[in-house]
Amino acid sequence: MSDTSFVRTEMLPEKDPPATSVGAIGWARANLFDGWFNSVLTILSLAFIWYVLAGVIPWVFQSVWNATSLTECREIMSETWGSTHGHACWGVINDRWLQLLYGFYPPYPVTPDVNAGDGTGMLPAYFRPNLAFVLLLVAISPVLFTNLPRKLLIVSAAYPFLMPWLMWGGSIWGPVMVAAGFGIGFLAYRIVNPLAGSLTAIIAAIFVPIIWWLTLAGPVAGVLEGIVSISIPEVESRRFGGFMLSILIGVVAIGCSLPIGIFLALGRQSDLLIVKSLCVGFIEFIRGVPLITLLFVASVLLNIFLPPGTEFDIILRVLIMVTLFAAAYMAEVIRGGLAALPKGQYEGADSLGLNYWQAQRLIIMPQALKISIPGIVSTFIGVFKDTTLVSIIGLLDPLGLSNAIRADAAWNGIYWELFAFIAVLFFVFCFSMSRYSMYLERKLHTGH
Repeated sequence: MSDTSFVRTEMLPEKDPPATSVGAIGWARANLFDGWFNSVLTILSLAFIWYVLAGVIPWVFQSVWNATSLTECREIMSETWGSTHGHACWGVINDRWLQLLYGFYPPYPVTPDVNAGDGTGMLPAYFRPNLAFVLLLVAISPVLFTNLPRKLLIVSAAYPFLMPWLMWGGSIWGPVMVAAGFGIGFLAYRIVNPLAGSLTAIIAAIFVPIIWWLTLAGPVAGVLEGIVSISIPEVESRRFGGFMLSILIGVVAIGCSLPIGIFLALGRQSDLLIVKSLCVGFIEFIRGVPLITLLFVASVLLNIFLPPGTEFDIILRVLIMVTLFAAAYMAEVIRGGLAALPKGQYEGADSLGLNYWQAQRLIIMPQALKISIPGIVSTFIGVFKDTTLVSIIGLLDPLGLSNAIRADAAWNGIYWELFAFIAVLFFVFCFSMSRYSMYLERKLHTGH
């Protein structure tokens, strides 16, 4: 007797989805071959990519690495492939990569060890810039990643004073006195704030350290050096160069421009007329002048306004100008974040009884910085790439060194290999900053 009921009495087993709708094939159908028009575009794009790679891959991998001149490179190419066309001469990178990274910084800026026999000293080559770079990674790691031990913040606080000492050398007491100036400014704020208010305390915290640095820091450092001498051989700024110089300028400008930009953004929104006028005037003037103009002012015109005989390090002048330039743009980015906050956030801070600085530190500024992350990182990347402009004022950054290398008779006429190597170096750093920006946005995303 057959079952004619209309109710299913057993469940059919699940079937696998069609092979053309899952996996790589399914993704390709949905994204690359969804209709005839997309299919044609995909085929044309693949043909173009193949055409580009067919020329680039042999140029990169069918190349010469061991050569001391462009002529020798071409001779090796002719003997190996019968032609010099379509083959890179990476011998210039193999021959000059240390110069592209460190410029003319001495490999052994230490007192040679008389027992070493070769006069190179006990420390490995480029020990000081390499140590400065490693300490940089350690110093920024607890700032970028909050799950690391907070004790590493000690390195973060000490790094701005250790790095100049490692790079330029001299007595350790100079950086110590500079650090002491910040401590004196903090003490001045704590002492003046209860007596005369926050505004007067801020002014005291700014001017007291300046007076200390201009009058007492040098003599005190000299006395301490006479008592306990802790110094390393000095290296002149004219020997700085290569990618090391770009990292130095970029790190200082990025690290200093963010806090300066925050204060400029707050000053622009201040109700105090003088403070607002100064901040607006500074921001608009700096943003209205090309960076190259500021660099020319730093390298040429600034000495005219200084007293005769005054020595003002060229790299320090460039650092100041690039930092001020970046801070002006950073101020506008952060001001955009402040403007994006709803008025209720400010009213909520007032309802909690918080004063201005407490509200900014606990409620307003964290949200504004979160909103401004893409613009902040974009400004950072732009500043780091703009460090190549220093080659115009005579500093030997990677591009400046590439011109010097091509001026050598041995490598006269080589272009693409040098520029490709420099582009890869900058890409690694800029891409890393971009990826971290996306990571931070995902981490701080709290929904709407």
